[in-house]
Amino acid sequence: MRHEKRGRKLGRTPSHRKAMLQNMAASLILHKQIKTTEAKAKEARHLVERLITYAKKDTTHYRRLAFAQLRNKEAVKILFEEIAPVYMNRNGGYTRILKLGQRPNDAAKVVLFQLVDMVGSDTEKKKKSPKKAIAAKKEKSKENSQEIPKAKKNRTEKIEPEKAETEVKKTPAKEKAPVEDNAESDNTSSGENPKSKA
Repeated sequence: MRHEKRGRKLGRTPSHRKAMLQNMAASLILHKQIKTTEAKAKEARHLVERLITYAKKDTTHYRRLAFAQLRNKEAVKILFEEIAPVYMNRNGGYTRILKLGQRPNDAAKVVLFQLVDMVGSDTEKKKKSPKKAIAAKKEKSKENSQEIPKAKKNRTEKIEPEKAETEVKKTPAKEKAPVEDNAESDNTSSGENPKSKA
């Protein structure tokens, strides 16, 4: 019986599990949201929220504690300089788990694990307005239509009628020569001497 045994094993050894959760925390800090399974997200949530609490205090000691977990200088810098100021007035609850359904192969529950107030600034791409998109398509179609006639001209320049006729005339002459050699070889094979005929 697992009395007082907290945490999920996630089918991994302790060292593998610790490394995976640290890597997930660094990815969440860098990208502001990640897609993972529900069990992993719930387990990584404890680590991420503790790191954000460290970042709110912003001392050398807490930077070292954060780096001991993340092992990524860029993630530590983003955590203390970009993420912590956003959560200064929030007491916990820095992350959110949105359910996305199940994976098709093993039916594992998939979720979107994200930082609460950070999503929408860096992660969502700016969408073009419909007018700009239509104008861009028209420009591309104009460029394509201008390139097509050039390609046709190049094709016609390569094939010239005079060259084609000369190539046709040369080929029959080459075919006739071997036929005459075969006729001479037939005479010699029949046993008759060509001199006796003359």
